[in-house]
Amino acid sequence: MKNIKNIKTTIKELQLFLILWITQSFSSLGSSMTSFALVIWSYQQKGSALTTSLLSICSYAPYILLSIFAGALSDRWNKKITMLVSDSFAALTTIAVLILLQTGNLEIWHLYILNALNGLMNTVQQPASDVSVSLLTPKKHYQKVSGMRSFSYSLVTVLTPVIAAAVLAFAGIKAVILFDLITFSVAFLALLFLVHIPTIIEKTEIKETVLQSAKQGLRYLHDNRGILNLILFLAAINLTASMYNAALPAMLLSRKGGGETVLGIMNTITGVASLVGSIIVSLAPAPKSRVRVICNTLLFSMGTENFLLAFGKTPLVWCIGAVLGWLFIPVMNANMDVIFRNKIPVEMQGRVYSARNTFQFFTIPVGYFIGGVMVDKVFEPYMAKQSLESIWIRIFGEGKGSGAAMFFSVIAVIGVITCLVFRRNKHILELENDGK
Repeated sequence: MKNIKNIKTTIKELQLFLILWITQSFSSLGSSMTSFALVIWSYQQKGSALTTSLLSICSYAPYILLSIFAGALSDRWNKKITMLVSDSFAALTTIAVLILLQTGNLEIWHLYILNALNGLMNTVQQPASDVSVSLLTPKKHYQKVSGMRSFSYSLVTVLTPVIAAAVLAFAGIKAVILFDLITFSVAFLALLFLVHIPTIIEKTEIKETVLQSAKQGLRYLHDNRGILNLILFLAAINLTASMYNAALPAMLLSRKGGGETVLGIMNTITGVASLVGSIIVSLAPAPKSRVRVICNTLLFSMGTENFLLAFGKTPLVWCIGAVLGWLFIPVMNANMDVIFRNKIPVEMQGRVYSARNTFQFFTIPVGYFIGGVMVDKVFEPYMAKQSLESIWIRIFGEGKGSGAAMFFSVIAVIGVITCLVFRRNKHILELENDGK
């Protein structure tokens, strides 16, 4: 009876968050399905890792360049209105893709422009969304909520390739986009009519300019070196991860034993592993050291999956790598999220999160570009020149996709070294007793 009463109390305390979380997650499923379908469409058009990588580069570039200033605006603006306007703009770009498809005029450069516009709107939408979670959640539920958000993200990852592949096969890419628009409508109406997001009461009456507000976020990071260095650690990890993301479709869609089905299975396995990790962190007690958890889970991830992708030659080995690589990522994310939410004052979170986004995510478009270029221009041509007796052919296999496999071995080494270097950073270790 006591457990049931506790569950009811928790649900009541998180009621508004739950409505927002469920409906936004449903919308994310639709958006992810569209992105998945368009990646396959673009690779089929050009057969180039760089071509598909540029889709993500165009999304992240404006997001990174303008995040610091957008966060200052996000702290000033009404969070609910900001999210509604940003989501509506994203829906309009999706409608534009549908119209271009319907008229037979869709080109890859159209997707680059639309992704850039979406990235621009995400600069204000994400900090508004992050701060809204803090405003709707009691502090005692931060780890639980972080685990739940990881759970929904993982569930979307699991369902996206399954549902998108089925819809693509039976109804085509237009049906995928229509589903995306339906999920947007559900989330939009729920946020508009059912969710009240509290207004932040500023501690000071002094009005700052946007530039001054942006400087406040940067100053906070400058004065809190542990948080800053943790962000730089994650930026280095994102560089490796984005090179991974650029190389993965090129390898799986090209290698013997690969193809669209295998890419879908890999995405599903990744989501299942993340799903299990999300459940673990949602139910687990607070660890003695959140910093150690972050460092050790990333080291484990980098030291397993990339090596198995590099040296494995069957879908089974690749899937085992995906499980090992993604199982503990939600654990890492939840502990990092708790540190940030506890450490950063809520009235500063929009500005600091936006400054964090610029530093933490600027390496993503760089990594996508490097990954696409290295696969297309360096590793694939190098492997294509090797004779059948070459040691590299024996290690990484032959044919298209073997160069991407070779590149994964380089990614693995870079990732492990990054973790070992930052694991000893004294400023990060000083966060040991923070964010409990």
